[in-house]
Amino acid sequence: MIESISLSELVDVRRHLIDPRLYPKETFYYYSMPAFDEYGQPEVVLGSQIDSSKFIIESDALLISKLNPRIKRVWRVQNDGLLRSICSTEFVDVVPKNLQTTDFLFQLLLSDNIYRILERNAEGTTNSHVRYKPSLLVNITLDSGPEKQDWPYIANALSSLDRQIEQTETLIAKYQQIKAGLMQDLFTRGVTPDGHLRPTRTQAPHLYKDSLLGWIPKEWEVKRLGVILKECGGYLQTGPFGSQLHAHEYEHEGVPVVMPQDINDGVISIDQIARIVERKAEELFRHRMRVGDVVIARRGELSRAAAIDDSHEGWLCGTGCFVLRLGRNALHSDFAACVYRHDLIQRQIAGVAVGTTMPSLNNTVMERLFFPLCDPEEQLRITERLDNFDQLLWFTQSRVSKLRQQKQGLMQDLLTGRVRVKVAESEKTA
Repeated sequence: MIESISLSELVDVRRHLIDPRLYPKETFYYYSMPAFDEYGQPEVVLGSQIDSSKFIIESDALLISKLNPRIKRVWRVQNDGLLRSICSTEFVDVVPKNLQTTDFLFQLLLSDNIYRILERNAEGTTNSHVRYKPSLLVNITLDSGPEKQDWPYIANALSSLDRQIEQTETLIAKYQQIKAGLMQDLFTRGVTPDGHLRPTRTQAPHLYKDSLLGWIPKEWEVKRLGVILKECGGYLQTGPFGSQLHAHEYEHEGVPVVMPQDINDGVISIDQIARIVERKAEELFRHRMRVGDVVIARRGELSRAAAIDDSHEGWLCGTGCFVLRLGRNALHSDFAACVYRHDLIQRQIAGVAVGTTMPSLNNTVMERLFFPLCDPEEQLRITERLDNFDQLLWFTQSRVSKLRQQKQGLMQDLLTGRVRVKVAESEKTA
């Protein structure tokens, strides 16, 4: 049977303020907005490091952000008792009246049913900074929800998915660390024809030589990108200027236009990609990309780079990007994109990027970058190693996406009472 749910019957909102500056030597667990977004864990800070009053919070409280409710931010406080906990006043401190309902309420506060109401009632002077009033939260009544006897089982099912998501994300973080180490080895030791990394310089110093990029295999070279392009007949092409391609010309269908934000971890995402009609793309033919090119962000996050393959043929290099056209195969596009994202190149870029608020690159800066060069066959061996690892990483990331989708579907079904959770008789008895 579907029941209504009134938050005023289930939670209290507390506003117990404390000024940490009055306790300068005391260490606190600090639940801040940046800590939520960046780490998912509270910071450990001294009272003297905090410059304004905060809420003092108890263990098992639920924190829900009142700022920009289009972004879901719900935090469960789990204090180990060693330090006092405080939180930003941008959070609403929600305390369950019955602690046995905490797990269920945590999931309920994350649901679309709650957030749709919060978004509709948020107010502010700009779209980027809107807030709802804390009193709104406790006055929410949902017309449809699950039977109370099902709440523990629903919480258990959704929490189980949360644990799987967290474990898989931990695995992804571990893989990314392994990949960083693998890239360091591949771009400083290379891969021999028999498919093995060269021994380290400590093990076999005679296999290496010093260079402008540090120690590299003695068969390798270091050249400026401008020299490489001149030798292979390639060039660097800046994306169209704003006067050539206007925002109102973007369509939902047509030729994809690759912007910096579309390039992530060497992959071009089409989730939010802009498009233009074929006729306009033909007008900008010199910016259309071909297999063997590399598209590179020239402003913002400057490590974004991706090789162009068959699936991107004819796409357009957008404003804010370069097309690196490599001509003859002195430098393979996959190798160039990978090494560009590595510290060997990024350290150079950090020293010469133009601008402070949004760093950017130009053709002169790009052409002066030093690239490591090995024979084309070794380049392919190196990128093959990375491709194999990227497949594993992609598979694991896909698993997280599927788990998130599965949880989202379950939340919609179970928290509205539309579908009852299935519970084994043995579990009911327990």
